[in-house]
Amino acid sequence: MSVKPKINPDIAREYLAKSRLSSELDADALDVLSQCISARALQTDEFLIQAGHLDDSLHILVSGKLEVIAPSLGTEPVTLAVLTPGDLAGEMSFVDGAAHAVGLRALVPCEVISLARSDLEAMLDTHPRVVYQVMRTIVRAAHHIVRKMNLQHVEMTRYFYKSSGRY
Repeated sequence: MSVKPKINPDIAREYLAKSRLSSELDADALDVLSQCISARALQTDEFLIQAGHLDDSLHILVSGKLEVIAPSLGTEPVTLAVLTPGDLAGEMSFVDGAAHAVGLRALVPCEVISLARSDLEAMLDTHPRVVYQVMRTIVRAAHHIVRKMNLQHVEMTRYFYKSSGRY
């Protein structure tokens, strides 16, 4: 992925403070991270991430809505979720460097900020606490997704087997 220009740190700090990352970051960490943030505007139906592609950034939706879509055996992709401002995107590929399993497409015009993996890795020696806080947020976000998927699986199983509830 090409190198994106960094945005004004004050604007980046404001965006970061409104994101899910802010739940783990203290003021110093926000200041440090704000130096490394780039931004991108997306038009309706434009992809931030395509399934199967590599990307080395953690993305945060600032405005708009992003559709999380998975390829399917049919002709149309399947919508798995809709991300709203403050949500993280691409967190698993950011950590493991693997290709994305799903795509992210703008449902409306969006603004996204991004943190490159190389920028976070550069902080390991100088700001290890910031790296820890970012990684902790990513783990919490992944845990939230897994919990939600588990609940959906249980509901689908109940529906198919009509084991409980009103179906």
